Amino acid sequence: MTNKLIAPSVLAADFGNLQRDIEMINNSDADWFHIDIMDGVFVPNISYGMPVLQAIAKHANKTLDVHLMIVDPDRYIKTFADLGSNILTVHYEACTHLHRTLQAIKAEGMKAGVAINPHTSVELLTDVIKDIDLVLVMSVNPGFGGQSFIENTYKKVKRLKEIIKENGASTMIEVDGGVTNKNAAALVEAGADALVAGSFVFKSEDPKRTIKELKSLANQ
Repeated sequence: MTNKLIAPSVLAADFGNLQRDIEMINNSDADWFHIDIMDGVFVPNISYGMPVLQAIAKHANKTLDVHLMIVDPDRYIKTFADLGSNILTVHYEACTHLHRTLQAIKAEGMKAGVAINPHTSVELLTDVIKDIDLVLVMSVNPGFGGQSFIENTYKKVKRLKEIIKENGASTMIEVDGGVTNKNAAALVEAGADALVAGSFVFKSEDPKRTIKELKSLANQ
């Protein structure tokens, strides 16, 4: 069985103590840093941009899993590569020419991810599934942390896993939104390879212990 990954979402960190929280993730059982970039256009919120990512990259010693919730992401592919992104995920709903975007991401030496909103069918990815390194299934509506998990996600993850197998692809499945110790194991059982957790980690009394618990539940 392959190792299932935990990616704490930096969006939920304390920005007044960002270096402290980055070091906490470095020293925890977490596998990736999940970094949400929001533009206030594609989603109704603005998170942080290039200078903050640059600051995170300076201190992080694990994979930078960057999730662009922005319009016209093609404009910034090289910029995010230069800032140290290892995985760059764009939204299906924001890309007119998704195949071209995926090729551009890979040309910059990054793994290419595609995120889909709760209303978007996984079937729409069938024609490009072999070109995608990671599909990020949004289990909440993108734009804000701390939302409730959408139960239909289990069904989407199961069907996506089937599409990956049917096409002989090696695509990973990541789930983002409302992930807790109550649904982590069930998401992995459905087919998830990586779990993003923000509020559940950073609002807990002991974030490192919470990450350890999630990692254990995902790999039991």
